[in-house]
Amino acid sequence: MGEMQSKSDAQLLREYAESGSESAFTELVTRHTDLVYSAALRQVPSSDQACDVAQNVFSSLARGARTLAGSLNPDASLAGWLCRCTRNQALNLRRDDFRRHSRERHAMEHLHPSPETAPDWDRLRPILDEALSGLNEADYDALVLRFFKNQDLRSVGLALGVSDDTAQKRVSRALEKLRGSLAHHGITTTGAALAMAVSAHAVQAAPAGMAVTISSAAMLTGTSLAATTTATVTKAIAMTTLQKALITSTIVAAVGTEIFQMHRASEMREQLQTLWQQQAPLNEQVRDLRRQRDDATNRLALFETEMAGIKSNVAGQLKLRGEVTRFQKDSQELAQLKAKVSRRDDMDAAQIRSFREYQERDAITQLQRIKEAVKLTPDQERALQDLFLKRADLIVLEMQAYNEGTHKEFEGQFSQSMSNVTAQIDAILSPEQQADFKTLQQRVSTSTARFQADGELIMMQKLVGISLEQEDQLYPILMKFASAQSVDDTTFAGEKANALAAVLTPAQMEQYRKFMQGKKVSSAISYPKD
Repeated sequence: MGEMQSKSDAQLLREYAESGSESAFTELVTRHTDLVYSAALRQVPSSDQACDVAQNVFSSLARGARTLAGSLNPDASLAGWLCRCTRNQALNLRRDDFRRHSRERHAMEHLHPSPETAPDWDRLRPILDEALSGLNEADYDALVLRFFKNQDLRSVGLALGVSDDTAQKRVSRALEKLRGSLAHHGITTTGAALAMAVSAHAVQAAPAGMAVTISSAAMLTGTSLAATTTATVTKAIAMTTLQKALITSTIVAAVGTEIFQMHRASEMREQLQTLWQQQAPLNEQVRDLRRQRDDATNRLALFETEMAGIKSNVAGQLKLRGEVTRFQKDSQELAQLKAKVSRRDDMDAAQIRSFREYQERDAITQLQRIKEAVKLTPDQERALQDLFLKRADLIVLEMQAYNEGTHKEFEGQFSQSMSNVTAQIDAILSPEQQADFKTLQQRVSTSTARFQADGELIMMQKLVGISLEQEDQLYPILMKFASAQSVDDTTFAGEKANALAAVLTPAQMEQYRKFMQGKKVSSAISYPKD
């Protein structure tokens, strides 16, 4: 199983197409069931119909495995293809429902514009895939891999066969195209808010056992039925008219048998779905018990490791004890800050939970990067993990305060808490490790600045209509000020405004200044009058 998990989608599909490997196809279904089920659930009105759509998608994958496998590069992902196929299957199902029940086909086309920054998922859900379908295949695949499968840019670039930087630009521009398409449907939002909403809600867990059922049914459809149909058609071509007439009754009987079997399979599927629904609470309890067991086991192992480290290194023990005391004090302050913010927080609990999970994953990713660049002891690694998770918690609290409009009230506490975390990180690392850590931070900062500059350049293209020559001149300026750190915000804004004014026309500069002055976010630059 471990070997299967390490293979790409294209390699698994090729194994199934060439040798009929059931384990390879099962791994593909297990890997993408949640993605396909969630995409279907956004487009059809019920969970049962979403299950039917998901099964049809994987059946199509099984039938077309040989043709599709030959067109993929070795590291390609099937995520984009599966979402497009889900879109087609859902449209077919909805058209059939319309013919049977005479439903209104355009009930969701006349949504009222909404001025809020973060899109409402209930409004976004039914038109998200329609908006995605307007993108080209490369942009579509890039967004699915980045925000639906939550892969990092390196993995996205590998799957698309491009560099990390190219993958980053493709994701940014595809996201901007999607945002523009949604605006035509009455949903206005920012790229960052749209990305967070899609990442938080787009993929939901499919019912338990669904992957096993789908893989079995799809492989049966893709092998037995496809092989039988192909053989029958091939033989029929060579038959005479009289021979074809003689076997017509046999074919009708076979089709009748197949319809009966499909009806029985539908009944079994309904029974299985009922069992899934009954078993879901039990599965949730089992998962909770497993999480509690794993948490207790991890804590015990951590305690034993800490005890062994303390016994072997008295000096390290004293240093970490002092840091633990400081950490406990800061944790108490953080708890008090949580209590204050939570009384004013009106964000949806699911959004907060999704944002916190994203920040925690990002904290673990940062720790992994540090481990690759800086050689850490086990004690240092554990202490840094606690600090990064604490910093992620502070970011979540700050975002909650921004949402309520009470950030100014807690701004001093946030700043002090973040400074304490930074000081504790420096105290844990040796001078040599601090130097390596700063080098890593500079590299990450450069990457972040590049992403910010790309986003601002795209915004300027749409806002003021810059030329290609202006684009070449503006990008170094945007990179410079995205990378710069300035204490004097007024001077910083003035310098950037002067640099941009040297490239933009007066009309373009005035339009850009008004736009930036109207943005009500903490990171926006307020440009003074010339």
